[in-house]
Amino acid sequence: MKHPLPAQPRHIAVLRLSALGDLCNLVPTIRALQRQWPDVRITWIIGKAEHSLLAGLSGVEFVVYDKASGLAGMRRLWRQLGDTRFDVLLHMQQALRASVLSLGLKADVRVGFDKARAKDAQHWFTHRQLAPHPQAHVLESFMDFARLLGVEDQGLAWDLPVPAEAEEEARRLTGDHPYLLMSPCANPRLRNFRNWSAEGYAAVIEHAWAQFGLKTALTGGGSTQEREVGERIRALSRAEAVIDVIGESSLKGLLALIGRARVVIAPDSGPVHMANAMGTPVIGLYATTNPDRAAPYLWREHVVDRYPEAVRTYLHKEPDEITWGQRVRHPDAMSLVRVDDVVQRLDALLTGPNESKETETPDEA
Repeated sequence: MKHPLPAQPRHIAVLRLSALGDLCNLVPTIRALQRQWPDVRITWIIGKAEHSLLAGLSGVEFVVYDKASGLAGMRRLWRQLGDTRFDVLLHMQQALRASVLSLGLKADVRVGFDKARAKDAQHWFTHRQLAPHPQAHVLESFMDFARLLGVEDQGLAWDLPVPAEAEEEARRLTGDHPYLLMSPCANPRLRNFRNWSAEGYAAVIEHAWAQFGLKTALTGGGSTQEREVGERIRALSRAEAVIDVIGESSLKGLLALIGRARVVIAPDSGPVHMANAMGTPVIGLYATTNPDRAAPYLWREHVVDRYPEAVRTYLHKEPDEITWGQRVRHPDAMSLVRVDDVVQRLDALLTGPNESKETETPDEA
């Protein structure tokens, strides 16, 4: 017998710890739940770093779990929520650690992904599973939770909070000159291979400066890899065309930087989804990841998509012969992205109806 779903939930738990891009794709589901039940209480159990991005999200109570704290941190969280019982727990993290964490939470019904999407046997930890949704985009996979609960209005809204101090941080870092934002490095996970070449980025920087008078703000974390990539890009670019803020901004400051940018250019990583959430035009660079699953949702037509070619070249298969979302883990795959691909999409965004902000030529700057 299936566990019944609440017709009018009073308290919903959302369990999703990471990652930054995925959390941005989840926010429209939160907004849909709030529109359906304006008085519902939503508690989101979230990772520590991720909370710094979404802190202040209206109508949401956050409970932070530091993944570095391990089982001891889980026990602290369980004690913190020991007197709380949820009408429904939306288990949106397909990872064993999150499933173990869910065991200490009290809920009348636990909802998770269908078996085809439930990694790490997540379906063993839930009472109800989503209806199958083959080949779903990540954003649509999250919205499936709202659909299962009977949410009618599934329109997309984000309204991410950007405090005044973050806006001031962005102005301090970039000044008043118009710029595009470039986040060259994805999360350096094992065999990730999502990053494009410094030479490619530098060529796009030159084009943006020469044709549109746009400086390029380089952003990223403070890791050695990101700083070294930034240094290589700067060495290949005109000094006056680059604003290097790698390792200088907070996550809220990065949101503000993205919100002020003309365009964002990045590989499959958090910033492309942050740009999507902020309504900033974005060019995603995809070869090792399937953009049909993970592109910036509202800007999918502007993605540089070399994934099918990468599948054929490095996996020696056709895209329809591999599993949905399979990655191409080859260090040369991103070399399939050509400068002309990026330049053409940049020109289209800066001269088309999406571009409402005026730019200067270098001579006018």
